[in-house]
Amino acid sequence: MTALVQHEIGPFTIDDWHALPARADGSRLELLEGYWLVTPPPSGPHQWAENEIILLFKNALRDANRSELYAVGGIGVEIGSEQRTALIPDFVVLDTTPVGTSFGPEYVLLAGEIWSPDNSPREQRDKLDAYAHAGVPSFWSVAQDSRGPTELVTYRLEHGRYVPATSVRVGDGAVRVAEAPEPVEVDISALRL
Repeated sequence: MTALVQHEIGPFTIDDWHALPARADGSRLELLEGYWLVTPPPSGPHQWAENEIILLFKNALRDANRSELYAVGGIGVEIGSEQRTALIPDFVVLDTTPVGTSFGPEYVLLAGEIWSPDNSPREQRDKLDAYAHAGVPSFWSVAQDSRGPTELVTYRLEHGRYVPATSVRVGDGAVRVAEAPEPVEVDISALRL
């Protein structure tokens, strides 16, 4: 379950976020509109799906000779100091070498989140809006249950807002998804344990 943590001294800044030590328990601490958002460590099915999705991107980028792009997970995206928002998406595709722990949104071509059933609709909407406001061209939203992903909905940025583009569900088989720096074939069933 994700929790929004209010603190009497907040709102906090991206500099405050950078000053925090790594969390020993594997949880993620994000900054959403100046307040801490704590996410517990991801489950096994979540981590499996995250790694498989990153591998899909890596293979597509290698096949297309796109050595200037990098698919990685668990890095920070500094949405903006004015919005006091810094998020840690489950996976991203960067157009810069992934040296460091966080990057400005101008380097992010795609961001994606794997939502647990405990992620609230408001959190999902707030994060989607934050990535759109920051100008990230593509966003992948992955719903999951206890065995892993059940549905992928991809979004493309149009006039500063995300519009749904492709939806893939368990049982659909392999579907070509164009909302990525290079198109990929996604079979949701193959991402499940």
